[in-house]
Amino acid sequence: MTHIYYAVCDAVHDRHFVLDVPEGHHWLLVVTKTPALFWVEGELKEYPPHSAVLYRPHQKVYYRACGEHYINNWLRFVSDEPFITESSLPFGVPFSLGDPDYCHKLFELLVNEHHFNRDYRESSIDCLLRTLFNKLLESCFQDGVTPQYYNLLRLRAAIRNNPADSWTVPKMAEFLRISPGYLQTVYKRTFGISCMDDVINSRIRLAKEYLMHGSPIIAEVAFRCGYRHVEHFCRQFKRVTGLAPKNYQKHAGDG
Repeated sequence: MTHIYYAVCDAVHDRHFVLDVPEGHHWLLVVTKTPALFWVEGELKEYPPHSAVLYRPHQKVYYRACGEHYINNWLRFVSDEPFITESSLPFGVPFSLGDPDYCHKLFELLVNEHHFNRDYRESSIDCLLRTLFNKLLESCFQDGVTPQYYNLLRLRAAIRNNPADSWTVPKMAEFLRISPGYLQTVYKRTFGISCMDDVINSRIRLAKEYLMHGSPIIAEVAFRCGYRHVEHFCRQFKRVTGLAPKNYQKHAGDG
């Protein structure tokens, strides 16, 4: 069971902020949104934005602002849950988050559940904490987390959420303020797929949903998925799935 004492999102402090607790207290999870200085292995070290650090009970805690202001999310709690007490996360050593936007949403939900006494509050908090700690574990052992990676992640999320947009390589490059050629190189290196193939796959996934549960009119499905010409849609759909849209629709209906 886990009991949260304090849960805070987007706490803003000035440049004089210091947290110094020599003997620690309860479990403490901190996620930064700006650079900060942390006491690690006997010295102060600067860590970039979107760093997470987990302190176990009674562990020395020391961190402070290193710019004009300092912003973080933090959670102070007690727990006997093995996914926390036996976690393989390093204690007191910050690491970069692999998906800071996702983790921030989880933090916001935790804060909401903590502040409101709803019927399923405890089970909701447990589910959110388990998910958050899964994301922390993924992040801790992930290589290549850089500011550029975060920008690519946001671009990919935009593609996945809005595949019907008029995506082009120049438009995506402008999204990141880099050259089209460089975008294609780093996108493929990061995700193992070209940016335009990611767009196409995202559109076809959406088209499958419409064909199974939406409009039976192929031209309407094509338009909804960002295609101006139904013939182009049919060619790409068959190339990805091996079936023409009509045949896919028929097989889906038969199933």
